[in-house]
Amino acid sequence: MTFKTLTAIAAGTALTAGAALAEQHQMDRSDWPESFTVGTASQGGTYFAYGSGWANLVAEELGLSGGAEVTGGPMQNMALVHTGEAQFGMTTMGPAAESLEGTNPIAPGLQMTNACAIFPMYQTPFSVTTLASSGIESVSDIPDGARIGFGPAGSTSDTYFPRMMEELGVNFERRNGGWDDLGGQLQDGLLDVIAFAAGVPVPAVSQLEVQTDINIIEFTEEEQQQIIDAFPVSEFSIEADTYSTLEEDARSVAMWNFAIANCDLPASFVNAVVDTVMSDNERMVGIHSAASETLPENWDKNKVMKWHPGAAQWFEENAGADIPDDMIHGG
Repeated sequence: MTFKTLTAIAAGTALTAGAALAEQHQMDRSDWPESFTVGTASQGGTYFAYGSGWANLVAEELGLSGGAEVTGGPMQNMALVHTGEAQFGMTTMGPAAESLEGTNPIAPGLQMTNACAIFPMYQTPFSVTTLASSGIESVSDIPDGARIGFGPAGSTSDTYFPRMMEELGVNFERRNGGWDDLGGQLQDGLLDVIAFAAGVPVPAVSQLEVQTDINIIEFTEEEQQQIIDAFPVSEFSIEADTYSTLEEDARSVAMWNFAIANCDLPASFVNAVVDTVMSDNERMVGIHSAASETLPENWDKNKVMKWHPGAAQWFEENAGADIPDDMIHGG
């Protein structure tokens, strides 16, 4: 699992905008890494845009070289972070739980317990997109044998959306690929549906609706409840102003995302990373609007993974978090 670092930002001098914060974290930096990578997902998805943004922010503010890597998404990020091939990554609670249990398909039987939670990101809604010309306006309209793109193999979307479709009685041909690639296939008539699980707005969907007429399919109340009863998701509504295509809020379900770190990283380093991200939400929202949920009070949405000690300290000191000792790595 070796990947090309796509974005790298070197440190500035004491005259850069990040100098003050970098200086604030000068203490006990002797064991910090000189560079870092953040495992994201495919280009065209929210993970890549969001992950590239916070990687660059941290690199700039802490005076390090760091950036994002294209990966297969949450499942692969758990493996990369657990082994230390990536210092940081991003995952959703479902894939995290499976990885901790040893059922991650990338390494069956390996309990990936050396990946720790460091901060809450946002909820990932599950949504369905088709071309308006397809005539598909509901899940029940999806024809037997429809060619559905579920995102990169091993991603949250690919792990859960096929199961959800089966739960709702949809028969389909499963296709995988990056979100940009699948968007192109939908436009070219090579796919009938794309089943997105990504923070909204999904860049690939925003691009699609600029280029052609699309339908964003919502779940019925009955379908929503059926999925909630069967999977680790909660009720969610995609607000109408998320996409120009939507005229009203769209009923959906969602799963929480968390940033993760290798549990062996120095506590002071992880604490500084968390402080950089969580102390400037306005800048994070400027990176991607999904970061409107990247708030200290959402620390309690992690009910699956152990916290990195450096991150736990930050949330206890700055968000009044009451994290049990047995939920902190090494505690």
